[in-house]
Amino acid sequence: QVHLVESGGGLVQAGGSLSLSCAASRSIFGIRTMGWYRQAPEKQRELVAKISTAGSNYADSVKGRFTISRNNAKDTVYLQMNRLKPEDTAVYYCNVETSWSSYWGQGTQVTVSS
Repeated sequence: QVHLVESGGGLVQAGGSLSLSCAASRSIFGIRTMGWYRQAPEKQRELVAKISTAGSNYADSVKGRFTISRNNAKDTVYLQMNRLKPEDTAVYYCNVETSWSSYWGQGTQVTVSS
């Protein structure tokens, strides 16, 4: 069983930065995409950013502020979040997709104070 472990969440003031990381408990064969989603209270989970061999894409709300990257050798994905806004407050989940499986982390809280 593969587990994804996120780290790096916390409390930050608006305009600040946080960096999230997500590591797999063991090597994952056949990764297609790695990504980050978030879910704010009483809202649906939404895609923040994802990355594959074809490139990366971002939600419009985070373009220019967030950067996703990955370390293929370690099956780890990162999310650098700059110029954070209160509306970025949510639980952030990492996700890894293969051709036959989808893995999710347990989530890490990001809170941005105004």
